[in-house]
Amino acid sequence: MDYKVPSGVRIGHVHLKVSDLERALGFYRDLLGFEVTLYYGENAAFISAGGYHHHIGLNTWYSKGAGPAPVKAAGLFHTAILYPTRKELAQVLKRLIEKGYPLTGASDHGVSEAIYLDDPDKNGVELYWDRPQELWPKDALGNLEMYTRELDLQDLLAQA
Repeated sequence: MDYKVPSGVRIGHVHLKVSDLERALGFYRDLLGFEVTLYYGENAAFISAGGYHHHIGLNTWYSKGAGPAPVKAAGLFHTAILYPTRKELAQVLKRLIEKGYPLTGASDHGVSEAIYLDDPDKNGVELYWDRPQELWPKDALGNLEMYTRELDLQDLLAQA
């Protein structure tokens, strides 16, 4: 292989097919706190954190009124939303609990702590924060060792 993607490349945004734009905005805007930066006609909206043009696009172009994508089929597993600090992850967890929004999981991966949920269209969503790189678990040879362990939600909530 003679080509590698440049190290500065980042995933810029995700664009999700949703069945009901306002219902999706109720989740991403009203519950998670993203800001609408642009409505693209009546069937799409772009949302962001911190004034970026958009981190997430939502559209009903091919999916208006449709049911969720099959779980056991190729497609998006989840969208991962990175929070800058553990405290900010704790704050969104507290908000989800206060609003009674169901979680589908919560894991400590060694390199990160994550909570999982589904949006109204059953698109998977991961909300997480990365531990500082110097704390990432490594084996005796210095190779990264990620794992999946139960996340202590009470300990996380204590940060809120």
